[in-house]
Amino acid sequence: MVLIHGAFCAGWAMENWAGAMTARGWNCHTPDLLHHDTPAHGRPHHNLGRTSLVDYADDLARLIKSLPEKPVLVGHSMGGLLAQMLASRGLARAIVLLAPSPPWGLIPSTDFEVLSAVGMVATLGVFWDGPIHPVYRVAADHTLNRLPRSERRATFERFVPESGRAVFEIMHWPWDLRRASRVEPWTVKCPVFAAAGSADRVNSARTVQRIAARYRDGDDHAVFRLYDGFSHWMLSEPGWHDMAADAADWLDKVVP
Repeated sequence: MVLIHGAFCAGWAMENWAGAMTARGWNCHTPDLLHHDTPAHGRPHHNLGRTSLVDYADDLARLIKSLPEKPVLVGHSMGGLLAQMLASRGLARAIVLLAPSPPWGLIPSTDFEVLSAVGMVATLGVFWDGPIHPVYRVAADHTLNRLPRSERRATFERFVPESGRAVFEIMHWPWDLRRASRVEPWTVKCPVFAAAGSADRVNSARTVQRIAARYRDGDDHAVFRLYDGFSHWMLSEPGWHDMAADAADWLDKVVP
């Protein structure tokens, strides 16, 4: 199993889920995305700002191809989009998507999702040509908001800068001529488990449901699970163990 973290994080973000899945018998890998192996809040890699989602996916593909067998991919947020991209290349036995970012062409479901994209440009200007540094107020209000206050701050202190190019490719896909985040639904042939939090504003439950619907083919190939009260950081919010158990039980059914 390869567990793929989201934006502004590194492999440490998937440690809880990796521990739970290891206990269920999986051999887990929690790689850092390309150029994310920097000190928390430190100086970013000089190429980070222009690193594309495709670069992230290519780097992960090299890891996957070095493994003795095709893995299950678990991805959170941006990592969930990368899992979809890799599955479209035939590199996954199954994918577990935790509050995943949507692929190219999927129109935002909520006003907040639209306003977030507008706000990025209004606040940062030409942000797609350099690194973006994490901001505690934003993370605390919209990503880590369901964590206890002390845990919220401790988690944020491990955040790292993110690629402006990758964020642009996710949030402003209509202007991405490369269509970096494009995933044709029929190319994802493996089973899909998509989990959404009812209180998630970053990638809303409606958006995640629409992602799962792209891969349904009339049977249990793709399932959508809604978790009441969960926000975006479902990696360690209270009750995350139950979600991990649900995903592991589902994998026991669909993965030989």
